[in-house]
Amino acid sequence: MLIVTGAAGFIGSCLVSELNRAGFENIIISDDFTDAEKNKNLAGKKYTQKINRDDLAAWLEANANKVEFIFHIGARTDTTLFDVATFNKLNLHYTQTLWNLCAKHNIPLVYASSAATYGLGEFGYDDENESLIEKLKPLNPYGDSKNDFDKWALKQSTKPPYWVGLKFFNVYGPNEFHKGRMASVIFHAFNQIKQNGRVKLFRSHNPNYNDGGQLRDFIYVKDLCSVILFLYQHKVANGIYNLGTGKARTFLDLAKNTFKAMGVPEQIDFIDTPIDIRNKYQYFTEAKMNKLQKAGYTKPFATLEEGVEDYVKHYLAEGKYF
Repeated sequence: MLIVTGAAGFIGSCLVSELNRAGFENIIISDDFTDAEKNKNLAGKKYTQKINRDDLAAWLEANANKVEFIFHIGARTDTTLFDVATFNKLNLHYTQTLWNLCAKHNIPLVYASSAATYGLGEFGYDDENESLIEKLKPLNPYGDSKNDFDKWALKQSTKPPYWVGLKFFNVYGPNEFHKGRMASVIFHAFNQIKQNGRVKLFRSHNPNYNDGGQLRDFIYVKDLCSVILFLYQHKVANGIYNLGTGKARTFLDLAKNTFKAMGVPEQIDFIDTPIDIRNKYQYFTEAKMNKLQKAGYTKPFATLEEGVEDYVKHYLAEGKYF
């Protein structure tokens, strides 16, 4: 039996779909299932039971012998929220509870960390030297909560028998209809183009970057799920790994490819970055991917062109879920 937390969310629901495609249906899904819009992500997926996230720890304590593996994808991911207590509860303490249960009952664990832990990238984006994690300076409480757990996990003397933390970079793809402001720029670009034929991108407030020239490592959610499935099927060395493509691309590249996939002429406007996130804005992220490659994952990632085309044509344009 497999467990997927955050199963009604963007990445969690895509992972359930990927597991189903690989032949796995004996899956326990866990989340806060009160959001009707999020629950649409679960339509057509095969699983054996739904467990509210608040009940999962007690259920695990009673049923641990039935559980083969836990994929802990659930988290509060709003980078514009500054309520530290919420992030500590849902990201740090909740994950600590799952970790301790996995250690106690010998259950393997893959959990979601984040590239937000890297902050402005002052120390680079290298995951091979885990001692650097202590030095990282995230830009918001979300990043702090993820980094706080990574630091805590590395210090534990009691660990799950097999565990991997994954620093997700900028993930995009289907099943993010419910995310609102936090949905990918591709999602917002598609809807803006559909409504008025134009796209709004954030103006650069950093003299080292042109407007739209901000760089991020964008990874297609299908590739991310492929890596997670690989980590389940092929045991790698315990530790924390980057999960991006290893190649940063500009937001202009992203917008241009969205126009191309929609067959619409490019019309791009620039607007000021909102004040509440302006001084917390990452202008460059790019995952170092040597560690995962050395661990045996050599499948090529979709290029931005390939990922945007698939997402736009087969999901956004058709209103479909993955």
